[in-house]
Amino acid sequence: MANNEQHPRYIRIAVDIAQRIANGEFFENQKIKGRSTLAGEYNVSPETIRRSTALLADTGVVKVIDKSGIEIKSKSKAFDFIEKFSSKQTVVAFKVKIKDLMTQRDKINEEIVDNFNLLLEQINHQDLITKITYYEYKIPKTSHIIGKTISETQFWQNTGATIIGIQRADNIMVSPGPYYAFEEEDIIYFVGIHDVKVKVDKFVAN
Repeated sequence: MANNEQHPRYIRIAVDIAQRIANGEFFENQKIKGRSTLAGEYNVSPETIRRSTALLADTGVVKVIDKSGIEIKSKSKAFDFIEKFSSKQTVVAFKVKIKDLMTQRDKINEEIVDNFNLLLEQINHQDLITKITYYEYKIPKTSHIIGKTISETQFWQNTGATIIGIQRADNIMVSPGPYYAFEEEDIIYFVGIHDVKVKVDKFVAN
């Protein structure tokens, strides 16, 4: 029996009966079991079987005879019924697939927007660095600030320099926070007034 949860149980049972007729298990003019027997076979209520057989009777596949059973009327109409159901089933499947694709599209669009905003943020930071007159200083291997955070070294208090970025290998951390720790050979980008570069050199190298 076609297993498509998009359709009610009585429709799926009707399709299964039509399929059995198309396969030759039931043949034209044959009388098959009554509704109660079919209800037991499909493990559903007699009312469900009544709706299934009524649907098949409306389309000319079977004829329901009161207190006598169900008579098979047309194998060709059983094929038509199955084809009609299959077409509806295909439409439902396409709708589900399209909905899934739209959900995936929305998720991808969100990721694109998020990454684009991050890109703009990085570009703006880089533009800020290029527009400001800044200094840079590479931390020597013997520096006492290695392994310490910006806060722990009281960098601004000791040098008067405001750190705008730290380069580590090929990566630049823009506006590092107070808990960012210095490492050997980090390049510090900073701004300040007067003899700030001399003060940074003296403090870091001391």
